[in-house]
Amino acid sequence: MRVIDFHTHVYPDVVVPAAAESIHKFYELGDNAMDGSVSSLLQHADNAGISEFVILPVSVKPERTRHINDFILKQQQTQPRFYGFGTIHAAMENLTDEVDYIIKNGLHGIKMHPDFQVFPIDDPRLFPVYEQVQGKLPVILHMGDQRYDYSHPQRLHRILELFPNLQVIAAHFGGYTMYETACQELSHTNCFFDTSSSLMFMEPGVAETYINRYGAERMVYGSDYPMWNPETEMQRFLQLKLTDDQFQQIAWKTATSILNIP
Repeated sequence: MRVIDFHTHVYPDVVVPAAAESIHKFYELGDNAMDGSVSSLLQHADNAGISEFVILPVSVKPERTRHINDFILKQQQTQPRFYGFGTIHAAMENLTDEVDYIIKNGLHGIKMHPDFQVFPIDDPRLFPVYEQVQGKLPVILHMGDQRYDYSHPQRLHRILELFPNLQVIAAHFGGYTMYETACQELSHTNCFFDTSSSLMFMEPGVAETYINRYGAERMVYGSDYPMWNPETEMQRFLQLKLTDDQFQQIAWKTATSILNIP
């Protein structure tokens, strides 16, 4: 089965140790996370049978955003299996100029992590960006976390009402650690969802319930490497009680539609 992992992160080798330490600390992972290098992703993903990857960067310092986007662009150019997304930060000057740069250089979307970046999804500074990318690029958002309010599903609901043509992928079943709240807020909107950083926290049958409520055609598969091992996450995915059509839809069909690729 073709598998597109729609939620991965990689870092330049020189900053891999610091990036891994930051992730471990933020999510209290101990030694469970991977190192975040390109070589490690490819090795583990090959073992898992994953064919392609969406690479998602996050800029925690506005002044570093262009450098990060250039790194992702280089990875996309040198790794045929990679589809890169750009990143932006609400505190940037010339925010829409960076979006133009992302579009002009052929990156496939925009990633934001409001909890890392410390701004809410519905920050008015982002409204020109949402208007700018409607009908042009998808936006993937880290969603949910009971420790924070920046990415609460209610905030995304508001944005989707204000920008009805905005294509959004709400990561982590729409709300990490707050899945039912996310479903209540987002199930009747037009956004998509990914499976990342969720399957290990759900009791048997829960993931299938949300997939059926949202519809497999609105779901994409994601491992959230280097948070988790792609091999382990693929095993969790394949153990779900889904039909073959649902597996195919989530593994690659929805992703190709969002990315507009063959």
